[in-house]
Amino acid sequence: MFLAWREIKREKLRYGLVIAMIVLISYLLFMLVGLMDGLKNENTAAIESWRTETIWLNRDSNDRLAESVLTRQQVTSLPQNSHFARIGDQPAKITVDRQHHRHPQTVQLIGLAPTEFIARNKVKLSSGHRIRNNHQLVLDESLKQKGYRLGERVVLSGSKEKFRVVGFARNAKINISPVAYGTLTTWQQLRGGNFAASAVITDQKSQESGSGMKRYPVKQFINKLPGYTAQNATLQLMIGFLLVISLVVIAVFLYILTMQKKHQYALLRAQGIPAKTLVMATISQSLVLMIVGLIFATGLTLLTVQLIPSGVPVMLKASNMFFMGIGLIAIGVAGALLPALMIIRIDPLDALK
Repeated sequence: MFLAWREIKREKLRYGLVIAMIVLISYLLFMLVGLMDGLKNENTAAIESWRTETIWLNRDSNDRLAESVLTRQQVTSLPQNSHFARIGDQPAKITVDRQHHRHPQTVQLIGLAPTEFIARNKVKLSSGHRIRNNHQLVLDESLKQKGYRLGERVVLSGSKEKFRVVGFARNAKINISPVAYGTLTTWQQLRGGNFAASAVITDQKSQESGSGMKRYPVKQFINKLPGYTAQNATLQLMIGFLLVISLVVIAVFLYILTMQKKHQYALLRAQGIPAKTLVMATISQSLVLMIVGLIFATGLTLLTVQLIPSGVPVMLKASNMFFMGIGLIAIGVAGALLPALMIIRIDPLDALK
């Protein structure tokens, strides 16, 4: 470590450029991981906030919540207890009175039964109160940024009624759309037809099979959300390619630096310094460069998240950043193995040439 640190201090510009490269690669990886987690959250925030474990849809719904409708007979074929809740899902547009000249916002209207567990204790409010009648809505708090306020009267597309905004909820997004919570009656009026719900949800793992329905464990249901799997696979592939590129770039840089010092290494070998000591110095140097680079990259990532617009779906999870950092350090050590192999093969007689 002494040799590694001394050389870094002596060649500040050279190693500063290496650190800058590591900072940029790490920063890009952190932002991609944050974007992947943010998009995941935008797709599944509401589902996860309900503590969903199992969900039942109509067998002919093509695995889509918005396309599923259940009859009362189908709903009653499942257990009727406090761990089961009906929900209705209907895409809609929400707007305020015309004099405000505000553009309509696309939302997912989620109809809930006020006496069932989701409406009672799974909708986490950031302000206001829960729905008390069929003329009230609770909106996702992101709609505050669009100008919506508590007490405001709004109109849903497909309905002539006006609804009062009585609350804002945290983590109320599904399929990257903000949620507007209303009652099942409101959903039935918008949906049309004599339907009981779009789906039945429970916060317990269940093997129940309802009449004409298909049961999904929550992970399977999430993976079938439109675009969810393809989106994650694309970002994961990008992150994987970046990790491979990082390994190659770090290995090449360290190899070039070692090649430039080949004569010095040969001289040290001729003086009796073991190859193991020089190899450990190279690996230590790689560790120092990676750790310093990661520290700067983490600070830059945190600063960027504070400055970017709130509409950009970036979510930083400490655990994911930690494991990504560990992975990058491991890549740095792996990249040092190529120059370490060259050091082992150096002939002390080269110092005499």
